[in-house]
Amino acid sequence: MLRLTTLISALALGATAAMADDIKVGVSPGEHAEIMEEVARIAAPKGLNIKVIEFSDYVVPNQALADGDLEANSFQHRPYLENQIKDRGFELVEIGTTITTPMGIYSDKLTDIADLPQGGKVAIPNDPTNGGRALLLLQDLGIIKLAEGTGLIPSPLDVTENAKELRFLELDAAQLPRALADADVAIINTNYALASGLNPKTDAIAMEKPDSPYVNIIVTRKGDEDAPWVAPLLDAYHSPELKAFIEEKYEGSVLTSW
Repeated sequence: MLRLTTLISALALGATAAMADDIKVGVSPGEHAEIMEEVARIAAPKGLNIKVIEFSDYVVPNQALADGDLEANSFQHRPYLENQIKDRGFELVEIGTTITTPMGIYSDKLTDIADLPQGGKVAIPNDPTNGGRALLLLQDLGIIKLAEGTGLIPSPLDVTENAKELRFLELDAAQLPRALADADVAIINTNYALASGLNPKTDAIAMEKPDSPYVNIIVTRKGDEDAPWVAPLLDAYHSPELKAFIEEKYEGSVLTSW
């Protein structure tokens, strides 16, 4: 009887191993990488082995996914994906939501956004969606006005009112924390702020409203929406265990979507 039980257990373990999936998920540095590493830990006992691949910019992860080097990525919000699909023709689809990371305004020179000087330099991301997001934040704060109908991707060319004659420095998103030495303010995505040691809750002099449309998402190639690894990946990401991890680690700087 003992031998039979042992044999059955061995067969069960073998079946579990045979059912295990190995996937690669692309992320950006900071909270996306840290959270996905925790997702990998939660998913491993359920037979899903996740290798987390970090990319230092916002352009390569979608190209790597489209090229088949990844099974999924987790670093972008919906407007960014939509713009990438429009501009580059990627056949990529959203399979689940993740977190919201409010964009913040940071400065080594100012403690109040109202103190922006005449002719001040404002560093913003150079990609259309995050650059537009930064300009919309400035408009929400009453600092500039944008042309009607620009939607979620305005550019500095769409600024119709700029009473302080601000100068916009368009830089790679990952370089924005370094721009604080030269610019009066830099508008930085939370992942790059956290990666550079900035705390959005205590270091930002202004923050995006929490009800923005920039919820982040997990993305895969079109046709892989029903792949066997999708459900366990989303189950691990949307688990109470991960929610508790995010709330404890980020203390409100990162908001969950579930």
